[in-house]
Amino acid sequence: MFVSFFPQPKLFFWSVLGWAALCIGAWYLGASEIGPLIGLPHTDGELPVGVSRFWSADFIWFYIYFWVAVGLFYLFWSRFRPHPWARWSILGSALILFVTYFQVQVSVAINAWYGPFWDFIQNVLSKQVTATETDLYSQIGSFAGIAFVAMNVSVLNAFFVSHWIFRWRHAMNDFYMSHWPKVRHIEGASQRVQEDTMRFSQIMEGLGVAFIDSIMTLFAFLPLLVALSANITALPIIGPIEHPLVVAAIAWSVFGTLALIIAGMKLPGLQFRNQRVEAAYRKELVYGEDDAARAEPLTVKALFQNVRTNYFRLYFHYVYFNVVRYTYIQANGIFSLVIMVPSIAAGTITLGLMNQITYAFSQVTSSFQFLVNSWSTIVELLSVHKRLRAFEAAITGEELPDIDQRYLARRDAGAPDEVAAAP
Repeated sequence: MFVSFFPQPKLFFWSVLGWAALCIGAWYLGASEIGPLIGLPHTDGELPVGVSRFWSADFIWFYIYFWVAVGLFYLFWSRFRPHPWARWSILGSALILFVTYFQVQVSVAINAWYGPFWDFIQNVLSKQVTATETDLYSQIGSFAGIAFVAMNVSVLNAFFVSHWIFRWRHAMNDFYMSHWPKVRHIEGASQRVQEDTMRFSQIMEGLGVAFIDSIMTLFAFLPLLVALSANITALPIIGPIEHPLVVAAIAWSVFGTLALIIAGMKLPGLQFRNQRVEAAYRKELVYGEDDAARAEPLTVKALFQNVRTNYFRLYFHYVYFNVVRYTYIQANGIFSLVIMVPSIAAGTITLGLMNQITYAFSQVTSSFQFLVNSWSTIVELLSVHKRLRAFEAAITGEELPDIDQRYLARRDAGAPDEVAAAP
């Protein structure tokens, strides 16, 4: 799964973490101050609220720093362990990471726009200031500039990611087909090469980007939430505490994550079995296209009964999982408002500040809730990973996973497919 696309995966991923930590540390220890030395002076005061912040001197210097670091990393690996897919696995992954960073900065820019805009609207509606239509259009245009740039970057990124995913699938396909004599006896081998490689690369990209996005969002918005906590001095029921918004965000996210893990504990195994019974049913139907002796009614009925049984188990376990999940998601939408009730009632925050707090709080809790938001996808990934691990085991001569051993034992003992594949 990984060796086909990344050079020496275990060492590679550890080196990614080490090099990233080194570059981040260097940035905060002084590299950020090099910009003014090469003609990119720091922005005086706060960054611009509108789209121009993305090409301010501070941002341009970070772009240069990021790609120089990536270039050095790529040059090292291209010489240390040359790999045919290195340009896509290293430079392509770096581009996806960079766009993820950019999209997080878009969220920061939108949050910076919220405060002044809604305070301005509040003052206009309360007749505290006088504004022309041009002033209002200018404020709206500032947001539109940010949104249009973000939209176009997202479209181009989606196009690139589609190619990146296919390259990983291509690498896995070539790797598995080069070992086809060793893996062809594995149940559903054709499906694992044709479909599971595609699903694995798609899910890994989606989850990886979501995880990196959560980390970056956390680093971007947690300091902002700490600063905004100065305006919220107490929490309902609990009362005054230090950094109440941060404490509430962490406690709420931990509660949701634990609840979802417990509720979804049985789902990965059921998803894996679901792929197995579907593969057995599909395989018999394919044989029946060319052989009149296959796909007999009793055999097909038994195979479909396995499919039915496993789906009904899935439906049952997803009922209480989704009850927990959607109850938490709905409650999450109003939780930030609940914790601001004492401050709103006391009139200590403005409309703009309330919107900034709500947006920043949602960003931080969403980062902490990575497992909550991604659990269904993680369940699917685990089931696909289990199927592809059987390929890895057959290629390297390791023992097959227990569930594959049981299937082969049943089949070798003469059991028909509908019995061998039974959950």
